[in-house]
Amino acid sequence: MTLEEAADTLAQLGNRARLEIMRLLIKAGPDGLTVGEIQAHLGMPASTLAFHLRGLVSAHLVTQTKDGRTVLCRPCFEALTDVIAFLRQECCTGLPAVEDASRDAA
Repeated sequence: MTLEEAADTLAQLGNRARLEIMRLLIKAGPDGLTVGEIQAHLGMPASTLAFHLRGLVSAHLVTQTKDGRTVLCRPCFEALTDVIAFLRQECCTGLPAVEDASRDAA
C-alpha cells in the first residue's frame, strides 16, 4: 500500500458517519447488512447513507452486491488489514538522528 492509498483510505474513515457505518458492518461480520438494515440501525437518511457508502466503496472498505432491488454491503476486512499493516510496518524501527535546537533549549 502506498502512502497515497493509505491517506485516501484513512480519509474515508475520518468522517463520523462513515466510521459509524464501518463499525456497524464490522459488528455484522462477513455476512454484511442490506442498505435498509444499515439505515434502520443508524437512523440515517437514505441519500446521506448512499453518499457515505459510495465513499467507503470507492476506498475498497465496503463491497456491495445487488440481488434484485436489495443491495448487500459487506466490510472488506482485507482493506482494513492492509491499512493497519501500513501504519504498523515501521513500528519501533527507530528514527534517524536530526538536529533539533528546540530539544537543546529544554
